[in-house]
Amino acid sequence: MQEFIQTWWSVIYGALAGFAPDLVSAAQVNLVTGALIFVASLVVAWLFSRVVFRRLLRISITAGINFDVKTVAAVRLPLTVLIVLAGAYAAIIVNSPPPEVQSTVNKVAGICAVVTGAALINGVAAAALQWLQLYLDNSSVEDKADWLLPLARRVVLAALIAMTFMVSLDVLGINITPLIAGLGITGLAVALALQPTLSNLFAGTYVVSEGVVSIGDYVEMENGITGYVVDVNWRSTRLRTWTNNLVIIPNSRFAETIITNYNKPEDPVNVFLQCGVAYESDLQRVEEVSHEVMDRVLREHPGAAPEYGAYFGYETFGESNVDFWLFVQSKDRLASFEVRSELIKQLHARLTEEGITINYPVRTLHFPDGWNPQDGTPLPPQAARVRRPAISHTRTPLPDDAPGGGGDGPDV
Repeated sequence: MQEFIQTWWSVIYGALAGFAPDLVSAAQVNLVTGALIFVASLVVAWLFSRVVFRRLLRISITAGINFDVKTVAAVRLPLTVLIVLAGAYAAIIVNSPPPEVQSTVNKVAGICAVVTGAALINGVAAAALQWLQLYLDNSSVEDKADWLLPLARRVVLAALIAMTFMVSLDVLGINITPLIAGLGITGLAVALALQPTLSNLFAGTYVVSEGVVSIGDYVEMENGITGYVVDVNWRSTRLRTWTNNLVIIPNSRFAETIITNYNKPEDPVNVFLQCGVAYESDLQRVEEVSHEVMDRVLREHPGAAPEYGAYFGYETFGESNVDFWLFVQSKDRLASFEVRSELIKQLHARLTEEGITINYPVRTLHFPDGWNPQDGTPLPPQAARVRRPAISHTRTPLPDDAPGGGGDGPDV
């Protein structure tokens, strides 16, 4: 850049000197030219900030893409400063300063360019994250993950500051290789020390990005813990159990376990109820009564989902009853308990009204003839005396082709 400016200026100055050699001195021409270049950079920066920027902003608004609008607004100040710095650098170079001054100017210009570039990248990244936050706020996503985007913003800012610092040291001529090696070892040690925290952080990011759970969902974990999701942050997921207790689960364990989400893929929950009637019951009438009960519950209960329908079926011949099942759907997990309870109450009432029996567990006992357990009649002698079969101690000879030879077997 410096050689280009000096070469360009040598050609222009040679042309001016050939046209009017005695008009002004070289120092005066360089000084005036530097001043003109700096003023021109200020004019260009003003035109960009006031005219070009507004034009770009109007085009972005017309296109209807909020991301472009935020990006244009974010790059306005860094680009304006970069134009002014470029003009100031060119104005100094055309005056051919001494080598010491020129070296200092190059270092200062390099550091300013690095800082301005970092500010430009930071502005674009901040605009992107802000646009993403607005998009999530205006979308139908239930869990906005409000903690994730600010965390990403801080990580980007910290990374840019570290990179700017390292590149600035390199521009100043300071060897940063030992510093990079030391930072690598330090980073490894910190990563090992913060392994559980980082594991929870990345697991929390996975849980949020996957969308398997959202705030308000009723979930059941593999270890039997159940409850409503009340919060998902960078370290843990919190559940509120049905006893109104708070269970805090590290994200690393939450992401690895098997989870049943009763609100996904949809809120409605199926209600499956099993029952049984005595063998002498009219099974056709039992089916009719069951359908009448289900239709009434679906029609009258606010937590039921009548559009799903009602289903009935006999399952098996049980030990005491002919078993059957009822199958309906409720609007959500909480309503499923109410719908099940209402089905049990109304089915029991209708079966009782119809004279249909739901048997207790039944056992058939057979007693010896002549003995009545109700009046205390003693057992007949032949039933009271139980003779044990005689045990013969006679040894049975083994066959001749048995392993080890035949005969009377081994002596014991």
